[in-house]
Amino acid sequence: MKRLFLIDNYKSKLDLLKTEEAIKFVKDTFERELAKSLSLMRVSAPLFVLPSSGLNDELNGTERRIEFQLRNIEEQAEIVQSLAKWKRNALAKYQFPLGTGLYTDMNAIRRDEELDSLHSAYVDQWDWEKIILKENRTIEFLKNTVRTIYSVLKETEQKVFKSYPELEPVLPEEIHFITTKELEELYPDLSSMDREKMICREKKAVFLIGIGGPLSNGLPHDGRAADYDDWSLNGDLLVYYEELDIALELSSMGIRVDENSLRKQLEFKKEEYKLNNPYSIDILEKRLPYTIGGGIGQSRLCMFFLKKVHIGEVQASLWPKEDIELLKNKNIHLL
Repeated sequence: MKRLFLIDNYKSKLDLLKTEEAIKFVKDTFERELAKSLSLMRVSAPLFVLPSSGLNDELNGTERRIEFQLRNIEEQAEIVQSLAKWKRNALAKYQFPLGTGLYTDMNAIRRDEELDSLHSAYVDQWDWEKIILKENRTIEFLKNTVRTIYSVLKETEQKVFKSYPELEPVLPEEIHFITTKELEELYPDLSSMDREKMICREKKAVFLIGIGGPLSNGLPHDGRAADYDDWSLNGDLLVYYEELDIALELSSMGIRVDENSLRKQLEFKKEEYKLNNPYSIDILEKRLPYTIGGGIGQSRLCMFFLKKVHIGEVQASLWPKEDIELLKNKNIHLL
């Protein structure tokens, strides 16, 4: 569903030049603190992979991948849709020690994205992944990791405020945890999106646990691929965004599948054929480490901290001509 917010009497708190300066400040600050807090090392990552590797992400399973032919390579390459699987493979390949991990810039093109105030065809996020013990595969370990990331968000917000006093902090002291089933019980008659909005209005910052598995109606709260997140040990980090009166997702993350949850989730989605790709075989045969990881939207983060009302105010992309004119008439100027 397209959501194009046309805000009356909008005036950006930063002009275009200050905006570009602040984007770099936000990204540099958050990236540095995230790496330090989670013991992550920056690595290089691919923009495209081969389908036969099994390393590309199918997201909800409906998005079309972008394919192209490279000279001297028979198989067509694909633009990555996320690096969820690639990162786990890289941790093993580079022999990272237990308790450490990697992060990288993930850039992608989503050709089927509904272009609106929150969604762009161009994806830019920090992808991170960290090695854990099998006994760390618990809700409490997930929550502690979320708390660490939330503390980095809080610290970044304070530093942004110090450099740009017009951008006042809004994040609460603590993040609230709730499962998708608990949220469904709170608001049984609302859609998933409206449930998120209601809980975020109340709590301001929320981590919603358990995305991908079926709720009471047999449907998931939201879609998740079956072969990277463990649906019982994952979630979305959401904040209330007063400028648009919405729940804004900043991060999707979770403890990754082990040999048991991989098989169970693929069987549930009737995708057992994926058990035969190299990535799945490495998990089943325990050649890949147990990990936790996720993605954190760079433009989403900048949009939130800089109090913008369209993601195109903090990233350069392509938009429908009619949207550009509508936004311009509301004093919303895209990069």
